Amino acid sequence: MTADDRAPTDPRRVGAVAVHADDVVSALETDRRGVDERVVLRVTPPFSGRMRARIHVDQGVDDTLHLPPERLVADPPPLPTPDDTADELRSDPETAYTRDRHRRRHEAAVEAWRRAVRERIVDRVALVDDHAVDVVVIGDG
Repeated sequence: MTADDRAPTDPRRVGAVAVHADDVVSALETDRRGVDERVVLRVTPPFSGRMRARIHVDQGVDDTLHLPPERLVADPPPLPTPDDTADELRSDPETAYTRDRHRRRHEAAVEAWRRAVRERIVDRVALVDDHAVDVVVIGDG
């Protein structure tokens, strides 16, 4: 049976999933910040060879595919917290702590984290069982 012979709702029809780098980063960042709603990358039927996964709040079980963002990132680094940044800044004997310096340093740390996540987006991901597909990153982030 070929992929085209499968039912339109069978995820094994999919050969590649296109994701926007910013969607992957945003979903993972939201997840790491501990927001109550679960954010995923969603692929909706009818399924075909190449599908687009879009950022989505997980609202329950249906016939869509929900890809948790951590499955799309190899070894995601920990998201820097404001407390981590403050501790790092305060432990630097060469730099005086100020709220403005803390804010700027934390913004820079989060931007570095986002770049690291973009660089670690995987080339393949399992959609269901052992059915792995290519991951095509769109957008330069």
